Amino acid sequence: MRIALVSDCYPPRLGGMEAQVHGLATQLQTAGHRVEVFTITPGSGDPIDGVAVHRLGLPRELPGGWLVNPAAARPLRAALRTGGFDVVHAHLGVVSPFAMDGVRVAHGLGLPVAVTWHSVTARAEPVVRALGYPRRWARRGAALSAVSPVAAAPIRRTAGARVALLPNGIDASFWSPAGGIGAGRPGALRVVSAMRLAARKRPLELVSAVARAREASGVDIQLTIAGDGPLRGRLERLAGATGGAWCALPGRLTPVELRELYRSAQVYVAPARLEAFGIAAAEALASGLPVIAPRASGVAGFVEDNRTGLLVDDDAGLRGALVQVAGDHRLLTGLSSYAREAGPGLDWSNVVGAVIAEYERAIAG
Repeated sequence: MRIALVSDCYPPRLGGMEAQVHGLATQLQTAGHRVEVFTITPGSGDPIDGVAVHRLGLPRELPGGWLVNPAAARPLRAALRTGGFDVVHAHLGVVSPFAMDGVRVAHGLGLPVAVTWHSVTARAEPVVRALGYPRRWARRGAALSAVSPVAAAPIRRTAGARVALLPNGIDASFWSPAGGIGAGRPGALRVVSAMRLAARKRPLELVSAVARAREASGVDIQLTIAGDGPLRGRLERLAGATGGAWCALPGRLTPVELRELYRSAQVYVAPARLEAFGIAAAEALASGLPVIAPRASGVAGFVEDNRTGLLVDDDAGLRGALVQVAGDHRLLTGLSSYAREAGPGLDWSNVVGAVIAEYERAIAG
């Protein structure tokens, strides 16, 4: 199958959606398909890991990291018209003008279209409903999908059509647990998280929750948050104000370093509420860590409550869950054992099969 992936965001830009689109491209090629990526992210025009990348954007990002180029639709149309593609797969975040243009252009050329949402529309749902494009796309035969039930629900409401689940993929063999379940130091609990240190990911709330759980449980809960971002300074000050020796901020880690961090920990916490999927949490679960996360986030799509983790309703519930696992060794051992046995079930081999099924649905549509 010849496939065009259309995404505003792509490497070398860093982010979950960028990594997922590139991962999908490489996995599809490994499966024998021919893939080309179209993006407006600046960068080299050379292939990445053997994937052809067409960069149709401005030479550099606009202030604030905005990616906009209304003129990109014309070269995209020319490439799709002559490229012999069997399907066009557009990847959308909350704001994705280029990918939306890609859907419009592909429909205009009569090409089958698949559309995947990687973000939760949340407060933007009334705007999306008013603009009406999910419903129009569905009526024209596009196969609509989203990365989690949380991301799919508002699109399903606005489109009035089927929205399939197309979860993100991980390399399960890379993240697989090593050795036995770590008991940790007596009277201590090692908690980890990985995120961009930005308000939407709620790292400040995580530090506050751990500080209160330490006080309530009397257990030495050690927290490590991997990642970087604009809130790093505030996090350092907040941790310092609460006796910050228990809170480590090592910055952005390589995948190997992150895997070793997960293997040295006992619990992973994903505090964000507006999380469409939570790839770091999925990788942590694949590493054998039970996950604590909000019930309303996309992480709940692959975490089984009281089996591979604990799902909570609010910050008080998050604090309570930390107190619970810190004080109940049997609970923690049971969660860890089941997490290591079950994992998130999101290996790329499974995900690619689901993607191809969506392409076939688009072609049939």
